[in-house]
Amino acid sequence: MAADGGKTTSAEPLLVVVLGPTASGKTALSLALAGKFAGEIVNCDSVAMYREFDVGTAKPSAAERGRAPHHLFDCVDPTQSMTAGEYARQARQVLGEIASRHHLPVVVGGTGLYLRALLEGLFPGPQRSEELRERLRQCAANRGSKHLHRILSRLDAAAAAKIHANDTPKLIRAIEVCLASRQKMTELWQEGRDPLRGFRILRLGLDPDRAALYQRINRRAQEMFDQGLVEETARLLEKYGAATRLLASLGYKQAVEFLRGELTRRQALAAAQQAHRNYAKRQMTWFRREPEVTWVKGFGDDGQIQAEALARVENFFATDSRG
Repeated sequence: MAADGGKTTSAEPLLVVVLGPTASGKTALSLALAGKFAGEIVNCDSVAMYREFDVGTAKPSAAERGRAPHHLFDCVDPTQSMTAGEYARQARQVLGEIASRHHLPVVVGGTGLYLRALLEGLFPGPQRSEELRERLRQCAANRGSKHLHRILSRLDAAAAAKIHANDTPKLIRAIEVCLASRQKMTELWQEGRDPLRGFRILRLGLDPDRAALYQRINRRAQEMFDQGLVEETARLLEKYGAATRLLASLGYKQAVEFLRGELTRRQALAAAQQAHRNYAKRQMTWFRREPEVTWVKGFGDDGQIQAEALARVENFFATDSRG
C-alpha cells in the first residue's frame, strides 16, 4: 500500500479506524484520510447500514461519497436485522478486497460493539431464544430496564458494569447468554474470539471539548428536524410500522412520539437533542476502553486536527519505508 511519494509497504497493510462520539467530525476526517492516501471508507454505524433511513443518520452526502469509495452504507433492508457478528463478517470481506487493491481501508463510525466485533471478534455464544427474549421484553415493559439490569448484576456483575441500565437490547442478550449457557457472558467473551488478522491497526479517536460537542449535537438535531426528519419518519412509519425496530433509534423515536401526539415538536426536538448528548457520553465511555487509541483533542473537520491525523498515518508509511 503506497502513500504519497510511492513509499514501500510492509507485509501487513495498514487499517485506519476513525472513532469518536456522534457529531465529532468523523466523516470529514475519514474523507481527508481517503483523499490523501488512496483510501476507501467502510461504515461502522449500525443504523447507516439500512436503506431509507437517511435524514436521521447523518450519512455522507452524495457529494461526499463521490470523493472516495464507500462501503456498507444503504445495504440492509429496514425489515431485516444486522447483527454485530454479521457486520464483522461482511466488513472483514470488504477490508480484504480493499487491501487487494493496495488502497487504505478507513473504518469510520460510532457503534462500539460493531467495531469490537470487527477488530477483536465475538464469542460464539448460544443461539437466540425468541421465547426467552420476548419474556424479557415484557419484563422490561412492565418493570423497566433497570430491573433487567439488576437481574444481570446477579448473573454477571462484570457484564452489568459494562452495559448501561437503559440499554434494553444488550441487557436482554446478556441475560439470555447467561441463562442459556449457564456461564457468565464475560467468561464466554474470553473464549473463542477470532480477532482480525492481516492488518496493522491505527485507531484515531476524536475527543472534542464536551461543551462544544454538545452545541454541535444540538445544532445537528435541529438541522435534522429542519431538513425533514419528521416527514421521513412519517413515510417510514406508514411503510413499515412495527416491521422495523429502527424507528426506535435516536431521532426517529422522538419524531414518532411527535407524530403520535405524545410530544410537541419543540419537546420532540429537545428530547432528541438530549438523547444524542446521552449517546455521545456513552460512546466516549465505551471508546475509552478501546486499546491503543491515539486521541486527538478536537473535531475531525478542523484543519489542524486533520493535519495531525494525516501526519500520524504518514508516519506509519515512513516506518514501512525505513523497514
